[in-house]
Amino acid sequence: MSPHSQFQGSTRRKRRHHTAFFGPVLERLHVKLQFYQYKIGQLYMISKHSHEQSDRGEGVEVVQNEPFEDPHHGNGQFTEKRVYLNSKLPSWARAVVPKIFYVTEKAWNYYPYTITEYTCSFLPKFSIHIETKYEDNKGSNNSIFDNEAKDVDREVCFIDIACDDIPERYYKESEDPKHFKSEKTGRGQLQEGWRDNHQPIMCSYKLVTVKFEVWGLQTRVEQFVHKVVRDILLIGHRQAFAWVDEWYDMTMDDVREYEKNMHEQTNIKVCNQHSSTVDDIESHAKAST
Repeated sequence: MSPHSQFQGSTRRKRRHHTAFFGPVLERLHVKLQFYQYKIGQLYMISKHSHEQSDRGEGVEVVQNEPFEDPHHGNGQFTEKRVYLNSKLPSWARAVVPKIFYVTEKAWNYYPYTITEYTCSFLPKFSIHIETKYEDNKGSNNSIFDNEAKDVDREVCFIDIACDDIPERYYKESEDPKHFKSEKTGRGQLQEGWRDNHQPIMCSYKLVTVKFEVWGLQTRVEQFVHKVVRDILLIGHRQAFAWVDEWYDMTMDDVREYEKNMHEQTNIKVCNQHSSTVDDIESHAKAST
């Protein structure tokens, strides 16, 4: 993905784009049930995916997960996580970061509106801000983010979970919407053009803003981050769709209990490796500012 805006005479580079993801997991549900079912599927997918991807000290540590109330958005859920991922970085990035470091994720979920922020323990001048809104349409709302700066160029990307390519190392036939068919719902085996002939359909709009203030690496980091964000969205929502039979009968209480249990199991896989190094990481980060 090419950069879209550069501030002349500054080391800051900024880019925004809309990512429209179509949620086939909800394609056969009544509009009043769509948001609710998608929320359950999303929470289930995030918990299970994090557990699967965590191993030998790398993965997702859940620091905090509790109800939160905002005067404007109302009741929601706040989560804070640490994502340890050194081995998943490209070689050029591993060369400039410590052996062990983490990305901090903070998320405020006021479904159907969410805010997610990422900061890096080693790069204090790096951040990602993602706003998400959900609507019952095919991605046709071009003004969904009413507070967005009008003078910032952006790229609009449509993500098709059935037909877009994913990195080969993440491909599983059982999670391929073109092959998978749900026993409980009858959904699946999505083919080219499915978005045009499936109703109802829901769209998840994501406004992604990346900031990086380290001279010489802006373009490379920006391109890498946007590709990673896109791949995560594509892979995660393919899984939410392919795992529908596992979460379809869950209530919100059920999925919160599942989420709690998975967080505990995932933390055991990740945290034991880092209990003695987190303070060192934070000290290193403060020293680099």
